[in-house]
Amino acid sequence: MPAMRCTEQPLEQAVALARQSLLAAFGRVDEPVVPPQLGEPGACFVTLLKDGQLRGCIGTLEAHQSLGQDIIDNARRAAFSDPRFAPVSETELARLTLEVSVLTEPVALEVADENSLLASLRPGEDGLIVEYGGRRATFLPSVWEQLPEPRQFVAALKRKAGLAAELDAGMMRWWRYGTEHAQGAVLGA
Repeated sequence: MPAMRCTEQPLEQAVALARQSLLAAFGRVDEPVVPPQLGEPGACFVTLLKDGQLRGCIGTLEAHQSLGQDIIDNARRAAFSDPRFAPVSETELARLTLEVSVLTEPVALEVADENSLLASLRPGEDGLIVEYGGRRATFLPSVWEQLPEPRQFVAALKRKAGLAAELDAGMMRWWRYGTEHAQGAVLGA
């Protein structure tokens, strides 16, 4: 299923939909309805930050439902089901910002070894997926801000997948994708 591309207006609607999904979970607003502009298939990640620090991040890598429904589901999963964090409480809402990252369709990378993978990466632009031995992990393109050197980026992604950083990349499957994203505060504009 091809993923939906967003323009500026649907990106703003994506953030508004994620915000409404969170606020509805606390009974502050009505349940969200997917707007027609977000009705095409799409995949996204929703990231929550509390005072600028990661508070939750959940998403899907491939389109399996409308982008709007993916936003609604992932906003709530980021708030309440990220296993790294306790569920978000209502008292935290005023300190939260959210970011919706809409993914392009992943493209397989053919790599012979670690060096060919590193040479093919576009720092700051590529999201990356690794899969090996039943394990899978991804980093959004925004992770390049914390890990700007390709070798560190790849090593950290392998660790996230539970793989040894020394394991040669040529033994694994890799995909790259891009994102379009927008952010906003959970309470307020």
